[in-house]
Amino acid sequence: MQVVMQNLTISTPTGPMLCQLYRPNVSGVTFSAILFYSEIFQITAPIARAAAMLAGQGFLVLVPEIFHELNAAGTVLAYDDAGKDKGNQDKWQKPLLQHDSDTQAMLDYLQTRADFNGKTGSYGVCIGGHLAFRAALNPAISAACCLYATDLHSDTLPATGSVQTLAAAAQIKAELCLIWGKQDPHIPTNGRLQIYQALTAAGCDFSWHEVNAAHAFMRDEGERYDPELALWVYQQARQLFQRMR
Repeated sequence: MQVVMQNLTISTPTGPMLCQLYRPNVSGVTFSAILFYSEIFQITAPIARAAAMLAGQGFLVLVPEIFHELNAAGTVLAYDDAGKDKGNQDKWQKPLLQHDSDTQAMLDYLQTRADFNGKTGSYGVCIGGHLAFRAALNPAISAACCLYATDLHSDTLPATGSVQTLAAAAQIKAELCLIWGKQDPHIPTNGRLQIYQALTAAGCDFSWHEVNAAHAFMRDEGERYDPELALWVYQQARQLFQRMR
């Protein structure tokens, strides 16, 4: 399917949130939706291309600026040390409750669309993998594809007024697909084991994949990109989200 993109602004309890919506260029058809949470760098060119790839499989893909409270609308951080430092600063500054309210605001927005069929999944990379997992705490999320989700095992995101994400895993009713790189230093073997054991103890419905790849292997810029694995991931995501229908 051909894809069209539009910018839109969604109201949240913590201020306006710029989003990009990618949708199939087809009229008179309804689609399931995917909330796509980015890395700390926000909506970069690789994130936009990934969103278009997912939308082309027949989904509405809504990509928020995950740190909209902390940056001017339209801010994209560079893939360099300065961008990484700023993105990590934002990550440690924004409470998880604000991510929860962002998710609810996007779900409310989707309900206003005539081309939405009522089914919603979540997808994310890096911190976005964590946020896609956390989004599944919301009962409106039917499936979540979480790629190399950071900070799940370490409980390092600010949880003031809430609970850490992994500790709440028993609340999740959605089908989960978790994908990890074995050579990823951000989620080492013992961290992945901790997450696996927590999901098993919580009785979650999940599939688990560990591949020979580094962190950010989906990002189609830089030396860590693995095109073969990226294609395989898109296939897994498509199958997961098609099961929502």
